Order: sequence, then structure tokens, then C-alpha cells
Amino acid sequence: MDILKLLEAEFQVQPTQLKNTIQLLEEGNTIPFIARYRKEVTGSMDDQVLRTLYERLNYLKGLEKRKEEVSNSIISQEKMTQELQQAIEEAKTLTEVEDLYRPYKQKRKTRASVAKEHGLEPLAEWLLQLKHVNSPEQEAENYLNEQVPTAQDAIGEAMDIIAEKMSDHPELRKKLRAYLIRTGLVKTKATNEETESVYQMYYGYQEPVHKIAEHRILAIDRGEREGYLKVSIEVDINYCIAQIASCLVSVKHDLFEMIQEIAKDAYQRLIFPSLEREVRNLLTERASKQAIGVFSANLQKLLMQPPVKNAVTMGFDPGYRHGCKIAVVDGIGKVLDTAIIYPRFDQKDEKAKQQLKTLIERNHVNVIAIGNGTASRESEILIAELLKQLQSPVSYMVISEAGASVYSASKLAAEEFPDYDVSLRSAVSIARRLQDPLAELVKIDPKAIGVGQYQHDMPKNQLDEALGGVVEDCVNRVGVDLNTASQSLLSYIAGINTAVAKNIVCYREENGAFQNRKELLQVNKLGKKAFTQCAGFLRVSDSDNILDNTGVHPESYLATKLLLKECGYSLEDVKTGQIGKLEQKIDELGMTSLAEKLNIGVPTLQDIVKELLKPGRDPRDELPKPLLRTDVLQLEDLKPGMQLQGTIRNVIDFGAFVDIGVHEDGLVHISQICKQFIRHPLEVVNVGDIVTVWVLDVDLSRKRIALTMKAPEK
Repeated sequence: MDILKLLEAEFQVQPTQLKNTIQLLEEGNTIPFIARYRKEVTGSMDDQVLRTLYERLNYLKGLEKRKEEVSNSIISQEKMTQELQQAIEEAKTLTEVEDLYRPYKQKRKTRASVAKEHGLEPLAEWLLQLKHVNSPEQEAENYLNEQVPTAQDAIGEAMDIIAEKMSDHPELRKKLRAYLIRTGLVKTKATNEETESVYQMYYGYQEPVHKIAEHRILAIDRGEREGYLKVSIEVDINYCIAQIASCLVSVKHDLFEMIQEIAKDAYQRLIFPSLEREVRNLLTERASKQAIGVFSANLQKLLMQPPVKNAVTMGFDPGYRHGCKIAVVDGIGKVLDTAIIYPRFDQKDEKAKQQLKTLIERNHVNVIAIGNGTASRESEILIAELLKQLQSPVSYMVISEAGASVYSASKLAAEEFPDYDVSLRSAVSIARRLQDPLAELVKIDPKAIGVGQYQHDMPKNQLDEALGGVVEDCVNRVGVDLNTASQSLLSYIAGINTAVAKNIVCYREENGAFQNRKELLQVNKLGKKAFTQCAGFLRVSDSDNILDNTGVHPESYLATKLLLKECGYSLEDVKTGQIGKLEQKIDELGMTSLAEKLNIGVPTLQDIVKELLKPGRDPRDELPKPLLRTDVLQLEDLKPGMQLQGTIRNVIDFGAFVDIGVHEDGLVHISQICKQFIRHPLEVVNVGDIVTVWVLDVDLSRKRIALTMKAPEK
């Protein structure tokens, strides 16, 4: 198998580009670095395509390695044939390779292996002959011994050998597996129908294998794991037995009934249980892949939410018994004030309002971030009442607390805030989540952030790898301030691991702020290779060289200066924003010819221009701002047909949950997202989108809100 040719076809890339991209990956270059600074080599593949390419490359390498192992094993058994070798070489999946290897694989003790030890393999071969002079009983008499005392025992064991042979037949297994996928039914029933559970819709449920939705697969898997459901796959058994029988003998056989019996035993005892497990595993793998993809997309949008910059923010962590924990932070997240209040949560609670008012006025608070945990609703009402009494404008937003308690009790939080207890750390985290979601959420295990479905059921390694890749891509896309970034944030920068991130922070503490990017080379364990990977993603806002505060890589500084000179500008002009006609001048000189003159590629030149026009730019600033509120709605206020604005908090396979300013998020079912047919909500909406919705129905008893994004007909 030619791996390069396969990848060329799958990814539609030029052979040279593919070869060079693979070389970059195998040399240890990070994906963010390759995606951003080696576009000429990759043909401008983005980070997601590069990750997919790398995964596929590793799969194909693993496939080749397994083919070699299987071939060597069969050769060592002296059973390799030219046809088998060719079949192994042409196999395109690991499943095909394992099917081919199955007859030669060392097995634990089976009925067939025992029969072979008893010398009954020749009898099994005799039974498969088309015409027989003797009866099976007469022929079996030739094989009797101490272990096989009767003819019936000999025939039974010979039949076991044939059944196992059929179970190991690669083409038959492939055919029956495809049949199960094409025509099989997933059937579920309750282990106890009287037990109430969230799985009751599956107490008597069936759906075709090839149609069942991914979220239902995961729900059924979990229901089975928790002991509420029994799950099976049903298929036409007679068809399967007929296929096995025809594989045993291709024409009418004089021992027809015996052949049928062998085929039935092979199917029921050996083939079907194995294929059922395989198909169930395939379904789970498919569903897990889909769920990880949805989680990754949601996480990416959540991390890339626009920050509320330069606003003094109050973090409000609600609670009943232990009070509400409050932390006020300045525009860059430094803690200014903390408090704990114990409100009664009623409109007459003037004491709590006065305490909050004092904190707001003393610290000139601009915005309040309220955690969505216990007592969140009551806290929101209290704050909304207070805001009406304030002279200066203050708004609020309800923030997801998911993972805040995990972070506040962590070693990292203890190091960051040694003087605060766990509850106050949580309030600081809530405030900072509104100020800069990316910088704060990177401190938390992505699985704890709560924007997925069934994430705790996913294969841990696959999920960790996918989510880690999302966080890495987001952090590097935005870039970080070298002098303010936390160790957690720095550890996601390309080329920087946890140890180097810690060394950067230590260097900062010992030597003061970094003056320029070059100074990074003085950090312990940060060598030239790491510098090459990370430098372009680290910003030094106060550097004498304005390029240190852009995404221009140091390797392109000379080309950038030459570009400015060609266009009649200088770095000082970039600093003062006096290069408004840069694009016009480049058009006059010609983008391609200019790139050749500067000895860089056109994609690199385009990126340099983009950075020069907006030094220190944050790509998140171009997105719609978060929806801040000053008043609150009650669930009882909602009426069908009411139009509202909301923020999408989570996207799942069957819809999207929208925060419309009441304590419960409303569900927009996939059928209500748009008028056109869509296969998945992510085709239209993303986490963080501000959307207009209309209320369809409100179930007060179950606290459920049904919404639509389809504008009502006038």
C-alpha cells in the first residue's frame, strides 16, 4: 500500500506539499506553527485538516505495521500462500487484516481445537465431500479412541471443527457483517419494566442499525451499562444460515441436514455473538467520534468568546447556607476586593443590596458575572433589583460555573491565590471568565467545562487528545501576552510544555517584564527549536520593536522591514498607525512579484500585511459581543409567541440550548432551527451565538422551555 498516494487522493493535495508536510510533522514541528507559518509548504492547510491528516497518517502506518506482523506470523507457521499474501497487502482496514489473520491466530482452548487434538480433522474434511459411500456413523468408527468413545461423539467433534472453520472464513464474515449493518435492528428492552428511569423511552425500542442516531447509541450504551436496559441486534437468521451453508458447499449435498445443523451452530455459537459485538463497537465508535466532534466544536466556540476587556468586574458565586462569595477584579483580572454576604433573597433585603452597592461604588464596577449554580436565580433577581437603584450603568451576565469548583480546589488555584479560601477563588474565576474566557478556561480540564454530550462516556485518550488540540489551536490563534499570561495559558503555546511555561513565569518574577521576544532565549530549557515554534504566538506589548506585538514571526522580521521600505513606510509608521495605504501600494507593486522580491510566499506576505494593519489585534474582537443584561425574566413571564434574544450555551445532536435570561435554558429542537433541512445543528448555530428566538411552549411543572428560531408567519 502506497500511503502517500492514498493520502494525496483523500486530502486532494499535491505530492510535494504532502511529502513536505509529513516531513514537518515527523520532525516534531507543532501543528499551530505549521498551520500559521508554513502555509507555502502545506498549501495553507488549517490546523483541523493537519490534525486529521496526522491521525490518518498514524492509522495507515499502524495498518502497515500490523500487516507485517500478521504476515510474519503466518509465514512462521508455514501457511502463507501467494493469494493470502496479496489479500493482506491489499487490505484497507485493520478489520480486514484481522479477518484474514483469524484462521491462523493462536486461540485459547476451543471445542474445535480439542477435536483436532483427538485426530478428527480428516473426518471433518470427509463430511464436506459431496458424495459418501459410507454413512457418517460408519466413517466415524475409524476415528474412535479413548477420548472419542462413540461415533456420535466423533461426528459432533468433527462438526465443531467445521463450524469454527466457517467462523474464521474472512469473506463470509465480511459479508455477514455488512448484512448486519445493512438490515439489522437494534432492539432494547428494560431489565425491569417497573423501574422508573431516564431510559424509559428505550424500554421497548427498535431502530435499524444503519439509521440509529449517534446520541441514541450513547444513551442506549449508558442505559445498558447502568443496568436498566438489555440491548441486542436482530437480523434474519435464516438468511445468515443459508449463506454459511452455501459457503460450506456450493452444490446440493447428500448430508444436507447435517450441513444446515453445522451452519446454524456456527452462526449462533460463534459468528453472530462475535459480529454483534463488532457491530455494537462500530456503532459506539461512530457515536463517540461524532460526540467528540460536537464537543470540540462547542469548546472551540466557547474558548473564542469575545472578552469583556478593561471592565472592572464583580464575580458573584451564589449560595444559600455558606453565603454568596464575591470578588471584584480590575480590567486585567487583578483582585481588588472580596466579600461574603448572606442575603435573604427577597425584594426587601436592603442590607444585602447595600453591601453590594458599597462594593460596586467603592470599586467602580462596570459589569457583574453571576455563577449559574445553587441560588443563581435568586441572586440574579436580587442584582437586577439593585441595578435599578444605581446611578451609574452596570450590567450583568450569568456565567457557567462548570469546572469552577474543580479549579478553585486545585493546586494551581492554591498557588495563584494562596491567601484566599476555595470559595473566594471560585468567585475570582467567575469574574475572569467574563473578562477573558480563553485565559481562564484553559486552567480547567476541558471535560469539566460542560459543553458536550456524554463526554464522560468517551474514550479518554481520544477525548483528551481532541480537546487538548482545540485548546492549543485557540490559544495560538489568539496569541498571549508574554508578560501577563498565566503558566496554564503559556503551556498551550506551540513548543512550550508545562516545565518551560513555569520557567517563563519564574524568569518574569526574577528579572521583571520581558523587553522583547529575543529575551525568551534566556529562559531555562527554552532553546532555539522551541523559540522557533513559540515566538510568533507570544506578544510583548511594550517592546521597542512593534513587530514583537504582532503575529509576524521573528524569522520574517527582515522581510517585513524590506516590505515597509518598498512601500515607503517604517516600523515607526506601523506603531503610529500611519500605513493606511499599505494594501493599495502592494496592489500597485503586485503581490506575487513583491513576494518573490522579499523571498517569501504570497500567503506569508498576506499574513504580514494583516498583522501590520492591526498590530496587537485579537481575532475575538471581531465577533459579536456577549449579551449583557440589566433586568430579569421569570419562567412564569414566558408566553407562547414571545420574541426574545438569547445566547446559545450548548449545541447537541438534536438541538441547541439557549439562555434567554430565565434560570432554565430553552431548547431549540433541530427541526426548529431553520426552515431548510439540516443534518446537524452545528451547520447553522454555534456556542456563544446571539440569536432571536420565539417561545413555543413552557412546561412550568418540569421547568422546560421549547423555543423556535423560525420567525412566525405574519
